[in-house]
This record gives sequence, structure tokens and C-alpha cells, in this order.
Amino acid sequence: MQVAVALNSGSMEMTFWEHLDELRGLLIRALCVVAVFGVAAFCMKDLLFDVVLAPRTAAFVTYRVLGVEPFEIHLMNTGLTEQFMIHMRVALYAGLLLASPYVLYLLFRFVSPGLYRNERQVAVWTVGGAYVMFLLGTLVNYFLVFPLTVRFLGTYQVSEVVDNMLTVQSYVDTLLTMNLVMGVVFELPVVTALLAWMGVLTDELMRRYRRHALVAILLVAAIITPTTDVFTLMVVSLPIWLLYETSILMCKMIQKHETKKD
Repeated sequence: MQVAVALNSGSMEMTFWEHLDELRGLLIRALCVVAVFGVAAFCMKDLLFDVVLAPRTAAFVTYRVLGVEPFEIHLMNTGLTEQFMIHMRVALYAGLLLASPYVLYLLFRFVSPGLYRNERQVAVWTVGGAYVMFLLGTLVNYFLVFPLTVRFLGTYQVSEVVDNMLTVQSYVDTLLTMNLVMGVVFELPVVTALLAWMGVLTDELMRRYRRHALVAILLVAAIITPTTDVFTLMVVSLPIWLLYETSILMCKMIQKHETKKD
């Protein structure tokens, strides 16, 4: 089976198996880069876990800015291989995060010859924007959402006679899961821009359902940070609300641009 691939210098036809072989080479290169960054992160254990474990004490920058009372969450290990496996997981996550720009570049190089010029431009902005927004969501989680959550849940007691004995696995699982959740939440402007470009979504529609969106945002913030503190809920809701308002502006800009083209 022949698959036509349009190149800048002309037109070249490749068979299905040649495409498959090219994809295999791409995946091998991507895995090698992820492995290199992962091994580098693994070797820098002290620095890596200084960053990961920083939100467990009142010395963390977020707590100092908010004027939080001194506290420290003590973590424990309950499994023979648990700490080593956690070290590997965190190093792999760091490797994926650091290598992802190169991996995205490889994927774009693979699919771009089959795209039209305008589709290629949209793909560049979409992929680049998605990566930047995911990183931004990760940073917001690390510096804002996770510290507030871990302080509340880590120091919460139903009675003074019941002490918290938190495991390092529980701590790391919560951090990585919340990083993923906030990274996905921060993709809202990118998804909105794509839908607006396809003509599915308009800024008028988003404005009409603004009050409904506010309720949904408060619910999402309450799920992400299960605290009884109204201030914490508002602090977490604010970035998501700003994302919604930014999405409305993006919809309007895209609509104007498409209208001028027509």
C-alpha cells in the first residue's frame, strides 16, 4: 500500500511498512531521550527529593508568603522496596517532563508532511500551547494547590489521641496525581481555541453559561482541595476562573480572525 507524503522539496511516496519503520525509529529515539533524562534525574536524588518533599514543612515558600503557622509532616516507609520504587517513579516522571519538548518535536516532524500549511500552523500552536499550559498547571499545583492540600490533610486530626502516620508513597502518589489533574485542567484554553477554530464554540456561548461555569469551577476546586477553608477554595478557584475568562477572549480573537479570512 502506498502512502503519499508531501515534502517541502517535492513529493515522495513511501510504503506503509516504510512509514511503520520510520515510526519505530522515532519511538526508539524518544524512549532513549526519556531514559537519559530519567537516569540523570535518578542520579540527582538529593536535589530531586528536596524539591518533591519541600511542601511538607512550613519553610516552603508558599507557607511563608501566606503566613502559615509552623508545622512539619513526618513521612514513613512501610515496604522493603517502596523507597527505591518511588525513587524510580519520580525520576521517570521528571525524565518524561524534561524530555517531552523533544518528543513532541519528533512527533510533529512525523505527522507534519501530511498536513496542509494552515493545519501545520494550527498544530504547532496547539502542541506548543498544550505543553506550556501543562507545565503552568504543574507549577500552580506544586506552589499552590498541593501545599494547601497537604497541609490540611497532613495535619488534620479527628482527635488529639490519633496521630497521623503518613507514608512517603501516599505523599508522592498524591503529588503526581494532582500534577496530572491540574495539568489537564489547564488545557482548557487550548481545547477552547481548537473548538473555536472548528466553529463549534463561540465566545457568546461561553458568556451565556458563565454562571454555570463558575459553579462547575467551584466543584472542581472543592474536589482538588478537599478542605473546609473557604480561603483555600477561593485561592484554588481563581486560576481556573482566569483560565475560563482567557478562553472567552481567545474564542473572540479566533472568531475575528476567521471572519477576516472569509
